[in-house]
Amino acid sequence: MTRTRATAIGFVAVLLWALLALFTVGTAPTPPLLLNAICFTIGGTIGLIWTMRNGGFSVLRAVSWKVYVFGTLGLFGYHALYFSALRLAPAAEAGLIAYLWPLLIVLFSGLLPGEHLKAGHLIGALCGFFGAALIIQGGGNGFNAEALPGYVLALLCALTWSGYSVFSRRLGDAPTETVAVFCVATAILSAITHVAFEDTIWPVGAMGWASAIALGLGPVGLAFYVWDIGVKRGDIQLLGTASYAAPLLSTLVLVAVGIAEPSWLLGAATLLITGGAVIAARASLKS
Repeated sequence: MTRTRATAIGFVAVLLWALLALFTVGTAPTPPLLLNAICFTIGGTIGLIWTMRNGGFSVLRAVSWKVYVFGTLGLFGYHALYFSALRLAPAAEAGLIAYLWPLLIVLFSGLLPGEHLKAGHLIGALCGFFGAALIIQGGGNGFNAEALPGYVLALLCALTWSGYSVFSRRLGDAPTETVAVFCVATAILSAITHVAFEDTIWPVGAMGWASAIALGLGPVGLAFYVWDIGVKRGDIQLLGTASYAAPLLSTLVLVAVGIAEPSWLLGAATLLITGGAVIAARASLKS
């Protein structure tokens, strides 16, 4: 597989994550950890079926237990921190801090062997970050000091996912099939924590279950498999910067279905995110 093809496959995850907000709205009022358990059960099951069809589970037995611990903590830790942050702090501000992960991926990737940061990567990442900030902040009233614990958790959330993505590159020998085990283990941990901390409220009606299944198939399922291929074999710096398209595309989807209203913020964010992606792409091509 070429580097360019792997990068393109990884970007599919960004497109799928753009549907995360839409499907999540459809699953209300299911609590987050229960929803997490449902979605990762679906994603893990699909991965196990795919693994079995591609040669069985022998490839999984050869993988170190450390890899499974790493992957499980990455998936479960990110979502646990994210949901907790949004409970303790305003969603817009906490979401903005959590969405530092694409910028952190671009910066941290410069520490990897054979990777080098160029000025174009930094400029593109910053442009994309400001574009994402416009969408997530949405003209809010700024940070609330009383919500500091939530902000700290949101920052840990960003560090968790960026660290997971970058260090996944160091696990390049670990097959993508291991993601299926990550998903199953995350589902089990989510179910345990749900029983301990949440009331059980299942998705309501056909729309609720359809949204939950769609989440498990796409943004909380297939997305992790294609992202694994992208960060291990593709251009991780370009992927990190291109990830800023997720909040933009997510907002456009919400506007298209009438959940959100269009505004000048969308236009400005489009220019910043698109321009940042072009700058970073040119820097990667020159490399």
